[in-house]
Amino acid sequence: MRRSFRRALLGGIALGLCLTGAQAQEKQRAEVMHWWTSGGEAAAVKVFADRFDAAGGQWVDSAVAGGEAARAAAINRIIGGNPPASSQFNTGRQFDDLVSQNLLADMSGVADEGGWAKVMPQAIVDAASRDGKFFAVPVNIHGQNWMFYNTAVLEKAGVTAAPASWDEFFAALDKLKASGVTPLAWGGQAWQETLVFDAVLLGQGGKDLFMKVYKDHDAEAVKSEAFRKAVESFGKLRDYVDAGAPGRNWNDATAMVITGKAGIQIMGDWAKGDFINAKMVPGQDAGCAVLPGDQGYVMGGDVFVFPKVGSSATPNAAQALLAKTMLDPATQIEFNNKKGSIPVRTDVDTSKMDACAQKGIALVKDPAKQVPAATYLISADTTGQIQDAVTNFFSNSSASPEDFVATFADVIGSAD
Repeated sequence: MRRSFRRALLGGIALGLCLTGAQAQEKQRAEVMHWWTSGGEAAAVKVFADRFDAAGGQWVDSAVAGGEAARAAAINRIIGGNPPASSQFNTGRQFDDLVSQNLLADMSGVADEGGWAKVMPQAIVDAASRDGKFFAVPVNIHGQNWMFYNTAVLEKAGVTAAPASWDEFFAALDKLKASGVTPLAWGGQAWQETLVFDAVLLGQGGKDLFMKVYKDHDAEAVKSEAFRKAVESFGKLRDYVDAGAPGRNWNDATAMVITGKAGIQIMGDWAKGDFINAKMVPGQDAGCAVLPGDQGYVMGGDVFVFPKVGSSATPNAAQALLAKTMLDPATQIEFNNKKGSIPVRTDVDTSKMDACAQKGIALVKDPAKQVPAATYLISADTTGQIQDAVTNFFSNSSASPEDFVATFADVIGSAD
């Protein structure tokens, strides 16, 4: 009797071990490359990982600090024949070469099944598609022309409300400077400075000028008086940054505002994720406003591409599951609440998102306020040339607006 019981017990244990092994083998393993390493970003990407694991996947995290470094690492692996299951890119044209080399899976089947094109702004659909096929999965919309500020620091300096005009904006910076804090928390990196320039260009020049420059590649628009005024205002910002700005990471600049060492940061709303992580309430402790002008909402964001696995033109089971998980309505809300962005899906319930997110959502609902980021409209090569021109101008206080305009016009006139 005891032997029979022992055999049954051992048999049950063996069967359980076999089932556990089989279940583990059934998990859809996916290595995901990304650059989300700051506090707020790490909290956000964990949502994707947890949701994917709960859906039957096995998230294998492969984080590389810095967007440029992460993209380069992913591209090298994809071209080298050892691709991850998925890799992060910014929404836009950064993955054009991978599409042209036929290295990415066509996600259209998953997109059609989920009705993505019906629930995303057209500019986002266009940025994720090539020749009518989805080659990327958009996961959010980042507003790029925000200013975030430490409410207590501004109030102490005598600034009781977010500046509503450019005269008010520069007056606020002067008050902050007089109070002894750094007015602008500045990240002196080319991509950050170009983001600020584009925000100033839209705020002062309007959507029409912005689109003429970046969509139409109109060199004459660059030579206009409105463009020149935006350049002058951008150059004026040099007077409000500290000596430690060159080379500073965006999240280190955000930390200056969080700790009260600086008053304002002009940055995309991914910065809001770090304010949230620091227990500052968006719209209260961490104030937020689109840069003066109410000209629109510069829509950036993040996408994930899915490299081909073997000879199949479509995603494998793990890739399909990951894409579906990322765009699941509940995942969209949870992820974007932590990331600081707003959902890429327009059909989800955003009523409980924070006050800053509500401002962005309201702007995106109005097609007239939807402004695609410059990276949606120009190639990676052109983007690099513009970034060089912008950062060279800003870092050189003796550089003239005329020289910058001439350089910019040459670049945009030959843009692809």
